[in-house]
Amino acid sequence: MKTFYYLIFTFLIVTSCKTDSKSSPEIIQKEVKKAEFSIIIHGGAGSIRRDNISEEKEAEYRQKLEEAIRVGHDILKNGGTSLDAVQKTITVLEDSPLFNAGKGAVLTFEGINEHDASIMDGQTLNAGASAGTKTVKNPINLARAVMVQSPHVMLSGFGAETFAKDQGLEIVEPNYFFTEQKLKSLKRVQDFNKNKVASFYNDNINDSKFGTVGCAALDKNGNLAAGTSTGGMTNKRWGRIGDSPIIGAGTYANNNTCAVSSTGWGEFFIRGMVAYDISALMEYKGLSLKEAAKEVIQNKLPSIGEQGATGGIVAIDKNGNMAMEFNTQGMFRATMNDKGELYIGMFKN
Repeated sequence: MKTFYYLIFTFLIVTSCKTDSKSSPEIIQKEVKKAEFSIIIHGGAGSIRRDNISEEKEAEYRQKLEEAIRVGHDILKNGGTSLDAVQKTITVLEDSPLFNAGKGAVLTFEGINEHDASIMDGQTLNAGASAGTKTVKNPINLARAVMVQSPHVMLSGFGAETFAKDQGLEIVEPNYFFTEQKLKSLKRVQDFNKNKVASFYNDNINDSKFGTVGCAALDKNGNLAAGTSTGGMTNKRWGRIGDSPIIGAGTYANNNTCAVSSTGWGEFFIRGMVAYDISALMEYKGLSLKEAAKEVIQNKLPSIGEQGATGGIVAIDKNGNMAMEFNTQGMFRATMNDKGELYIGMFKN
C-alpha cells in the first residue's frame, strides 16, 4: 500500500511540473534577450516568384521597402513611439504605386479605388480603423485619427471621409489613386472569368493577390503597435471589406504578447481572427511568437474552408523578436533591429 501511495504522489509531482512548464508564457520570454527596439514591414503576400518579376521591378520593390522601413527605424532610434513609426512607415508604402494601398490600390468591379486601414496601440489596446474610403490620400492617417480623435474604433464610407475632412487630413480626387497597371489587372481578372467576383478565385492572375501593406514595431519604452492598409481585392463588389481594417483579424497589438499585421485572403483571416489568434496562443498557451505564427499560418489558416486560405503575417513580440510567416509563394517583407541590421525578402526561399 505504501508503494501505491508513493507512486501516486510521484505521478502528481511530475504532472504538475509538466503543466507549469507549458502554461507559463514567462518561461519562454525570460530566455530571450530584449531588444531596445525593432521594426518589421510587409508589402503583401501572394504569387511572388522570381519568374514573374523582372530584375528591374525587383529592384524597385527592394528600394521602396528599404525606404519605408528606414523611416520607421529612424523614428524608433531617436526615441519616437511605435505608433508614429508604424504610421509614417505605412504612409511611404501608401504613396507608392507598387503596392495595393493608397496610390497603387487595386480597382473594384466598377473600376474605382476603395481603401481600408487600421492601427492599434499595444499599450492601451486602443485602435482605429476606416473602411471603404475613396478620397483620403493616406488611409492609415485616418485610422490613427479615428483612434485618437473619436470615441469610435471604425468609420466607413462617406462618414469616414467627412471625419477626415474635419480632422484636416489630405483629401484628393479619386483619380489620384488610379494606375494603368491596376486597370490591366482588373481587365485580366474580368476577362478570365466573368462569373467570379474576386481575383482570389484565379491562381493564374499573378499580380492581383498581393500588395496590402503593414507594419509592426517595438519602441524604446517597450510599447508595441501595428497597422495595416489596403485597397482590398481586385474586382471586389458590393462594398466588400476584408480583414485589414478589422482589429484582431488584420491588425492586433498587445504589450503583453506581440503586434501583428496580416496580408492575404481577407475573408478567411476574418473567420480565423488571425492576428489575435497569434497573440492568444502566446498568452494562453505560452508559445513563442515564431511557434504561434507558424501554427496559425501553416496549420490553422489553411484548414478553414474547402479551398483553404493563403496569406501571411509580420509580427514582433514584446522582446523585439520578429516573425515573417506566409504560406504563399512569396511575401514582400523587411526588418530592422536596434543594431541597424537590415533584411529585405520577397520570395519563399
